[in-house]
Amino acid sequence: MKSMKLYTNVQRIHNELAALGIGLDAALRVDQLTPFDQYHYFGTEAVDEALEVLQLQPGSRVLDVGSGIGGPARYIAAKTGAHVTALELQPDLDEVARDLTARCGLSSRVAHVCGNILDGAAAENYDAVISFLCFLHIPERPKLFAACRAALKPGGVMYIEDFGKSRPVSADEAKALLVKVQCAGLPGKAEYESHLVAAGFGDVSISDVTASWKDFTASRLAMFRAARARGIEVHGREIVDDLDDFYATVAQLFHDGAIAGLKIVAR
Repeated sequence: MKSMKLYTNVQRIHNELAALGIGLDAALRVDQLTPFDQYHYFGTEAVDEALEVLQLQPGSRVLDVGSGIGGPARYIAAKTGAHVTALELQPDLDEVARDLTARCGLSSRVAHVCGNILDGAAAENYDAVISFLCFLHIPERPKLFAACRAALKPGGVMYIEDFGKSRPVSADEAKALLVKVQCAGLPGKAEYESHLVAAGFGDVSISDVTASWKDFTASRLAMFRAARARGIEVHGREIVDDLDDFYATVAQLFHDGAIAGLKIVAR
């Protein structure tokens, strides 16, 4: 996973906080973290869209698959009062997430678990499953969706943001996806739906958001490069160069029509 530079030097969030004058042991608010801890597109705006669909209540149980450094999980817990299990495969991301959650005073509502969804989750334990730009890393789709379905209570809902197949990719594009994005292959919209139905989801809705994600990734790259001097001052040149390479790769893939952006609701 560490060939994907978004997932290296994840402690860089501490550099951002230090630039705001916030020390390593200081208490935090969720809103202080949201500019830095949302690894998906459109930040908390995207999470709010998910919350409109999921209609969570205080005490609702949510499984966040591929939770990163815990941004969406903390935001959901703070905004709705739901209990969120933040499942993250990478130990360094999980460690940073636990620390940030504790400093926000949210450890009673966000449980961090370092593990793999393909190993299963507590059966029929969750009202909702969410995942933001994680499933693209997991080629075993039938096993993945079976595990998600088993984790949901009857009547539960899964909300996914993910890449999809837009057209056949070139050899260079396939290499960029595999190495720099950790994506071995992508299903098309119809294939995605068939996998979900086969796993037991009877009501599946898929929206194509490629145009907005193309614009977002291009804008993200432009803003990052415009702030390069500040980025080097805060993080150092290596981290800035790594992120620039990743952001540029994804922006190019969207620009060239190699990948699609999908929002999926499966009940």
